[in-house]
Amino acid sequence: MKVLLINGSPHKEGCTFTALSEVADTLNKNGIETEIYHIGVKPIAGCIACMKCKEAGKCIYDDGVNELGARLDEFDGIILGSPVYYAGPSGQICSFCDRFFFVNAPKLAGKLAAAVVSCRRGGATASFDRLNKYFTICKMQVVGSQYWNMVHGFTPDDVRKDLEGLQTMRTLGENIAWLLKCTDGKPMPEHEPSIMT
Repeated sequence: MKVLLINGSPHKEGCTFTALSEVADTLNKNGIETEIYHIGVKPIAGCIACMKCKEAGKCIYDDGVNELGARLDEFDGIILGSPVYYAGPSGQICSFCDRFFFVNAPKLAGKLAAAVVSCRRGGATASFDRLNKYFTICKMQVVGSQYWNMVHGFTPDDVRKDLEGLQTMRTLGENIAWLLKCTDGKPMPEHEPSIMT
């Protein structure tokens, strides 16, 4: 069993990474393998609705979206992590996810999912809400914790002082590990074909 944690912050080892690491450490202690993937600081193209991915099975922009899409069978769960910018997730992770979830939706169904956000003070719940919408439209199973999955702080050291936030990350890790063990090998229920109106 393995969980992919996507770091949507331009800072590779900043506040978002600190929160994701707390989740990853808890998963590891429960025997779950993890990988933290940093989407980086290079510009990430947004979806242009060209629909070429429906023909090719991958996005026309060959970047991390295609790299991770090709590896989705390795992962049983996905956690998105983002800093809060103007009460929303980072532009990088939104562009990445718009394309990643659109092209890979059938391969994501049934996987466990969670969002983690990091903010200095406000905007966390709006960011958290936006990231969770990627999961629910793809038939993923959203895992909860003891509070909304957020940490507060301006620096990684600040985040390490957010005892409630770090406990929330550990509880999330425990819940994901438990659910993965409960569902290991069990198939997804059959669903009706999607109807668009």
